[in-house]
Amino acid sequence: MAITDIREFAHLTDADIDALATEFDAIRRDVENSRGPRDARYIHNTIRLQRTLEIVGRIVLLGSRRRSRWLLGTTALSLAKIIENMELGHNVMHGQWDWMNDPEIHSTSWEWDQTGPSAHWKRAHNYEHHTYTNIVGMDEDVGFGILRMTRDEKWRPINLLQPVANVVLALTFEWGIALHDLTAQRIAWEKQLGDGPRPRMSGPDREFVAKAGRQVFKDLVLFPAATGPAWRSTLTANLTANVVRNIWAYLVIFCGHFPDGAEKFTVEQFEDESRGQWYLRQLLGSANITGGRVMDFMTGNLSYQIEHHLFPDLPSNRYREIAARVRALCGKYDLPYTTGPIGRQYMLALRTIHKLALPDTLLRATSDDAPETSSERKFERLRAAAALPALTEDPVTGRRRGLLTALRSHAEHTVAMRRARRRNRQ
Repeated sequence: MAITDIREFAHLTDADIDALATEFDAIRRDVENSRGPRDARYIHNTIRLQRTLEIVGRIVLLGSRRRSRWLLGTTALSLAKIIENMELGHNVMHGQWDWMNDPEIHSTSWEWDQTGPSAHWKRAHNYEHHTYTNIVGMDEDVGFGILRMTRDEKWRPINLLQPVANVVLALTFEWGIALHDLTAQRIAWEKQLGDGPRPRMSGPDREFVAKAGRQVFKDLVLFPAATGPAWRSTLTANLTANVVRNIWAYLVIFCGHFPDGAEKFTVEQFEDESRGQWYLRQLLGSANITGGRVMDFMTGNLSYQIEHHLFPDLPSNRYREIAARVRALCGKYDLPYTTGPIGRQYMLALRTIHKLALPDTLLRATSDDAPETSSERKFERLRAAAALPALTEDPVTGRRRGLLTALRSHAEHTVAMRRARRRNRQ
């Protein structure tokens, strides 16, 4: 099963974890104390860029019956939708800019250009996902209720359709997220009602229908009609821009949560979790994307998914500088820092999607020792074979021996065992 004891898995003592929490708290404090004009300029410039791209796209689409103008307008509109979704909507609603006390750029007032209501998303994402990150049975974002992403989840025949469901989810990601968030909002609404009478349509359902109706009307009726004779090409441009935005958001989210190295956890681990263990769970349960400043911006700085999960309400433009300090701490405590190019990260996630579509009887590894999910028990064979160094400090270099060293030892031991089996068969 997934990690039940994060301290044992991470090869850290309680004192280590407390010290790590103190260092993470110091990072938060330093950033909070240094927020100011440059951060405000960043978010205002981003808003201006996004709105300029959308206006340019809409104007160009007035002549969208010409292929070149359709392509230019659709590109500008796609970029505007991606920026609004990733760098603005997601981050503003996390409260990253609430410190400015600007009523326009505030988590309580921002409504994003997406099918689902912001209020639904904030409950399902900000609260449930960021509190119960990667806890199997508590974090509904593990597979979004559609995909089996860990062997801790029981295989069902419908999982055979995962490869197809994954493609549908990518193309319609905003709808998938909206319906996922609606389910969470319904549950909370019904709990508030208790045993009282229920209307024919729930409050969350009415909110969803109203928001989705406005989005559909805007994209499929209002803007196409505004372009007159070019309405058909404008309609296809709007649909294309939405699909491009959906696929990009899907890629970023899956690369940050489901490649190898993004660990899963059990409810038992959460029950007595300390502040330091929460930080550690965010660090070990997330993955980053490499690619430079353009990649950072177009992902809403969620290319720093690790830093985002550690500090979800700090300004996204600070994640690059935070990342340098987080990596240094990983080196100090011998912890892995999972990162890689977007293509590699997605192929690892895609491999998990296709592999876990199959029943467990066809899989070799277990939920304790698989590339996509593991637990502290994966090191038992190493200890039994005395292949895991007993010392917590390297006697030659003086460096700490922690999880990263244990993972390397595990990989070396696995390769050695496979070679030994091959020699025996020969």
